Amino acid sequence: IRHARATDGPLVPVLLKAGAIRFKPILLTALAAMIGAAVILTDPIFQGLAISLLFGLASSTLLTVLVIPAIYVALRT
Repeated sequence: IRHARATDGPLVPVLLKAGAIRFKPILLTALAAMIGAAVILTDPIFQGLAISLLFGLASSTLLTVLVIPAIYVALRT
């Protein structure tokens, strides 16, 4: 972000550009892990683990894509 901000300018457009670049890899990685965890949802022994893993992946993906950049903007402006 510092490098892009030095060359591109204001913070919000730089964060939007960085978010657009990072969004697809983050989402695909989370979806692959969620699909892998969904396989063990049918097993009664590992069902609790799978549920917590799915919700953890979903929440961390949302935090990474939406909340962390918003906090960064709030702290830098």
